Amino acid sequence: MFSCWLSRLCRGLSTPTRRTTQLIWSSASRRLVRSSQRRIPELSSFVARTNTCGELRSSHLGQEVTLCGWIQFRRQNIFLVLRDFHGLVQVVIPQDESAASVKKILCEAPMESVVQVSGTVISRPPGQENPKMPTGEIEIKVKTAKLLNSCKKLPFEIKDFMKKTEALRLQYRYLDLRSVQMQYNLRLRSQMVMKMREYLCNLHGFVDVETPTLFKRTPGGAKEFIIPSREPGKFYSLPQSPQQFKQLLMVGGLDRYFQVARCYRDEGSRPDRQPEFTQIDIEMSFVDQTGIQSLIEGLLQYSWPSDKDPVAVPFPSMPFAEALASYGTDKPDTRFGMKIVDISDMFRNTEVGFLQDALSKPQGTVKAICIHKGAKYLKRKDIESIRKFAADHFNEEVLPIFLKTNENWNSPVAKFIMEEQGLELVKLLETQEEDVVLLTAGEHKRACSLMGKLRLECADLLEARGVVLRDPALFSFLWVVDFPLFLPKEENPQELESAHHPFTAPHPSDIHLLYTEPHKVRSQHYDLVLNGNEIGGGSIRIHNSELQHYVLATVLKEDVKLLSHLLQALDFGAPPHGGIALGLDRLMCLVTGAPSIRDVIAFPKSFRGHDLMSNAPDSIPPEELKPYHIQVSWPTDAETEKSSLNHPCRSES
Repeated sequence: MFSCWLSRLCRGLSTPTRRTTQLIWSSASRRLVRSSQRRIPELSSFVARTNTCGELRSSHLGQEVTLCGWIQFRRQNIFLVLRDFHGLVQVVIPQDESAASVKKILCEAPMESVVQVSGTVISRPPGQENPKMPTGEIEIKVKTAKLLNSCKKLPFEIKDFMKKTEALRLQYRYLDLRSVQMQYNLRLRSQMVMKMREYLCNLHGFVDVETPTLFKRTPGGAKEFIIPSREPGKFYSLPQSPQQFKQLLMVGGLDRYFQVARCYRDEGSRPDRQPEFTQIDIEMSFVDQTGIQSLIEGLLQYSWPSDKDPVAVPFPSMPFAEALASYGTDKPDTRFGMKIVDISDMFRNTEVGFLQDALSKPQGTVKAICIHKGAKYLKRKDIESIRKFAADHFNEEVLPIFLKTNENWNSPVAKFIMEEQGLELVKLLETQEEDVVLLTAGEHKRACSLMGKLRLECADLLEARGVVLRDPALFSFLWVVDFPLFLPKEENPQELESAHHPFTAPHPSDIHLLYTEPHKVRSQHYDLVLNGNEIGGGSIRIHNSELQHYVLATVLKEDVKLLSHLLQALDFGAPPHGGIALGLDRLMCLVTGAPSIRDVIAFPKSFRGHDLMSNAPDSIPPEELKPYHIQVSWPTDAETEKSSLNHPCRSES
């Protein structure tokens, strides 16, 4: 296995000269042999301990050890539990007079104080073993102790079962990091990133390249953070992603690039968004969509945690149009059914007014979803809430239909539909007696989007009542492909904007439409979806300068001067290339089962983008702004009041 792995590594290395190849081989071989001989990390090298608290077992009996950690718990001044990043161990406090100084240190030190203890590993007395602790068969008979740092009264206890507000956790993040869950999340993140580096660099010859974080403003996309410079009126911009840089690296002949990249977007936070976030950023030359997808499938399979079910490859693929039609979203959760069904043909000759109106319009359609055993689990208030949501957010009518007409809650329309199309509806949706059908009518995309939202809302309601629809241990990956290249602008539907970004290449079969009907062009863009969350997105890029200029200037009507450096680079022999970026924070959030990406980031921002620990962003004195030739324009009272109405105060969670 080792020799096979090494031969694959060799194939990924360039061979400029025979001598260089020999040096690379020799150096790589020595490193790999050393790493294969030392598989267990040396957790106590270079520091003032012999072992960690969590590693001691019966095999260590009789050994003299030195441990460092935090006092987790003390009982009757006879025992204390010492904790470090690796686990817990019980320490026996000496009671004899000769060890009075040791007893004083260990009995008087407050909880969460940092101590160093030295002693002997002994067996616990028969019947006093703790099977719930990995170290539960042994304890430490202390001989010496040292108080390294005393702890003041904490704002909250370091116990996972203690309820703490997220604002308090973020304010004292350095304490929150001591919790078992945060330790697990961050250490698992580190392990997965290391495995990804191994897979990309060692197995497939990728080059890890850092790209600048001080850049320039770019057209389109999310809002960027602006950084003042000392040149009057000139600003840097923090990049939303290394998109242009990684394309330029391909022009530069790097061939295979990756980076654990910091990215920035000046947008409001959500459970799955942060103003600064991390991507596994990848770009390759001479590759097609299938190659990128195979690379990512292998990457995730190789780096997947050993305590989770293994990743099965290849991942299934679904066109964007099918995802929208069946799930109402471009990031469908495929762990459960409840798909959207088009039942328009069933109602072509209906006498129901709102269905007639919908079907008489272009793109008019009738959609339905079947909620299995909905009559058993959903209450009347749930159905009313669903109908209100549809009216408030989509201005659409949703009609609940029960298979038993006497349960249609005095709805003459629902009863009429069951009498007129009941059998056909049952057959098409494969419904059973206790099922409930939700029906809506309207423009295709709008109706699908509404039903997609209601599908997830109904899943939440059913699971709140004990129905298991989405197995938390199941990881359902999906490629969504064949996206449109352009979308109508929301504020001006007559103009187009990039569905992904302006560097995405059109589908080869649709290039002719680019010059006549650009709104019909499909792209070579692909998204990776996991359990209903987009965790990655990428595309094959435009590598032809003329085509890129046409897309920017003619289709998108962007100022091409802002991208003149990229257009020039594409003119100098740019290879065909493509890539992808995986959202590391979101991926880790799903892998660990955390409720928010803030639980897999060491020092995240709050909901409003604030660092509650350091109080950033903070004000700067006017004299310190002078070198940047900028000054603050303070809002008037009226503007402040208007802003507070538009952005009501939320809690920092």
